[in-house]
Amino acid sequence: MYRKGHYGVSLLVFAPVGFALVAVGRTDLALVTGGTMLWLAMLPDVDHRIPGLPHRGPTHSLAFAALVGAVFAGVGAALTTVTTGSSSPLGATAGGVSLAAVGFAVGTLAVVAHLVGDALTPAGVAFFWPVSSRTYTLGLWRADNTVANYGLFATGIFAAGAAAYLAVAV
Repeated sequence: MYRKGHYGVSLLVFAPVGFALVAVGRTDLALVTGGTMLWLAMLPDVDHRIPGLPHRGPTHSLAFAALVGAVFAGVGAALTTVTTGSSSPLGATAGGVSLAAVGFAVGTLAVVAHLVGDALTPAGVAFFWPVSSRTYTLGLWRADNTVANYGLFATGIFAAGAAAYLAVAV
């Protein structure tokens, strides 16, 4: 999957999250969450820039998704500590929402969205690396398929827009 396709899948994964956040009155978190997921959409492809690291290897796994989620949970906990002064940042909330939980969800979902996009291609993804190197694929289209990439991008924009509209209308 190319950049536009990954953005589209990220928006598709974000749509229900954004809906829920807007529906409970946290439009601010919905905007930050959506923006962060788009910013992280290509993170697993950092393996292209690291010598010796195979493409669709460790950075294309659920273990990496959990690692990124843990890093963002730490950021959320630190932000909660700064904004609320709580001595228990993992249990603390800002406006009723645990920023550590939101951070974990955003970091993990952003990587999982990328993995889903790559699983649509014939090369697939080894979700369970390092436990198993078996790749999983739906093999729907090649990563360089322009129609698929732009189609996913358009579908993601539509889904995120529809979720925002419905959340405000509800």
